[in-house]
Amino acid sequence: MELNSEVITTPPRPAATVVMLRDTAVGSRGIEVFLLKRHGASQVLGGAFVFPGGKVDLADAQLDMQAHLDQTPQALHSGMNEPSIEPLTAASFYVAAIREAFEESGILFAQGATAHHADEATELLKQGLTFPAMLAHMNLRLHSQQLQPWSRWITPKVPSVTNKRFDTRFFISAVPETQIARHDNFETTESIWLRPKAALEQYWQGHIELAPPQIMSLVSLLTHDTVASVMQAARSRLPPVIEPEPFDHEGVRIICYPGDERHSVREKAMPGPTRLIFKNKRFEPVSGFDSLFHA
Repeated sequence: MELNSEVITTPPRPAATVVMLRDTAVGSRGIEVFLLKRHGASQVLGGAFVFPGGKVDLADAQLDMQAHLDQTPQALHSGMNEPSIEPLTAASFYVAAIREAFEESGILFAQGATAHHADEATELLKQGLTFPAMLAHMNLRLHSQQLQPWSRWITPKVPSVTNKRFDTRFFISAVPETQIARHDNFETTESIWLRPKAALEQYWQGHIELAPPQIMSLVSLLTHDTVASVMQAARSRLPPVIEPEPFDHEGVRIICYPGDERHSVREKAMPGPTRLIFKNKRFEPVSGFDSLFHA
């Protein structure tokens, strides 16, 4: 992973991502998270493992919400902890998250959707239909109630692992039992289900690359044994806004998070370490791997 030092003066681009979860086998308590490996030639986090997601398109806000969304924009807006945005903007983040999850993983968050529906929808997109046109053709209503806001990440003006800025809403969701998540072999080349701790262990051992938001998001899942527990936690609190603040010390890049003594926000926003350091061509917790597991 290469370090970026370029100052980006443009505003962050709105984006949305879905942290997709499933419970492990009966009798073995724990959750697994779905990760995709971005194509090595990708301009954003090429070769890294990420959650399904991407930029918000103008068409996401132009969807016929009454016909193709199970909740009103006003209802979706109420749970996002963002009074400064309009309800239609809030709804567009849900639509973008669902659209990107479908395009990148094949999971279709729509009412009553099965693997057969997902396959048919995929074929329609390949034939050139837009996402809204596909929904209209199949008479589908997006199931936004399956998603819960989890966090909001705003890339700083000096991004550390990319030369682009994003304002990304992270949603959490259980994968529908009737569907199978997979990579698209275009934007993503591999996919894997891992327990959050196992994903962090593989990152530490050098088997997979993770960017800081993925590292810290996985840490936030460590205390949960079931998907229901994660979803309840999401419903019981407003999603925190996380604006990483990087600085260089003796030629080494350090990212600090809310609650760190160097961060402008003194209240901690999430579990785990409050700073990561660029070392061994990746970001690591300053106090070593075990500090990922301390609240």
